[in-house]
Amino acid sequence: MVRLHLYPNFDNVIIMSKNEMIIAPSVLAADFCNMEKAVRLIESTTCEWIHLDVMDGKFVPAITFGHLMVKSIRGLTNLVLDVHLMVERPENQIDFFAEAGADYITIHFESSIHLHRHIQHIKELGIKAGISIIPSTPVDAIKELLPLVDQVLVMLVNPGFGGQEMIPECVDKIAKLANLRKEYGYKYLISADGGINRKTASLVRAAGLDAAVSGSSFFGAEDPCKEVLILKGRI
Repeated sequence: MVRLHLYPNFDNVIIMSKNEMIIAPSVLAADFCNMEKAVRLIESTTCEWIHLDVMDGKFVPAITFGHLMVKSIRGLTNLVLDVHLMVERPENQIDFFAEAGADYITIHFESSIHLHRHIQHIKELGIKAGISIIPSTPVDAIKELLPLVDQVLVMLVNPGFGGQEMIPECVDKIAKLANLRKEYGYKYLISADGGINRKTASLVRAAGLDAAVSGSSFFGAEDPCKEVLILKGRI
């Protein structure tokens, strides 16, 4: 299968992340009845990515949406689509989300056995591959995968529900991943999801975070444009 969607600014996003934290609003916190409005709101800010939390009701309790939602959003925007598969047996879903136009597909360490194979498959499709870990999973568990992945997503809350408070101890994982990347010359981005807001953004930035997922803090903000600048540390 060949990658169907190529976006000219994709590599520029990777370069920019070295200087400033990427903000990826999660549409999980948006109004599902008006997703186009949510996309246009994200586009009106300095956000670079859109984060899409896919939940199957098995790996996590909640159910959200599937690849058709990603396909619809792909038709609305050229922003980077960051798909996070919180599902059991993600290998059964990879092709669908690749065809739908995902730029990143991130799967969970805890969700499948043959992760090396699945990450290779994602990359063979021309998609950036990510690995995610829940709060109870240590960074050491994914050391063998770090040379392969384009993104490591650290869950700062137990996945499945939005609006939770960050687990502070999980921030140490960001710093550890940053140190490993520097020591071995790895190329992955470090992203995090859960409880990142104007009160906690400075903590994750200081730890070395490249991309922050923002749900309720973005869509619940009085001024989302200003909120993004605060999260980035510009103001």
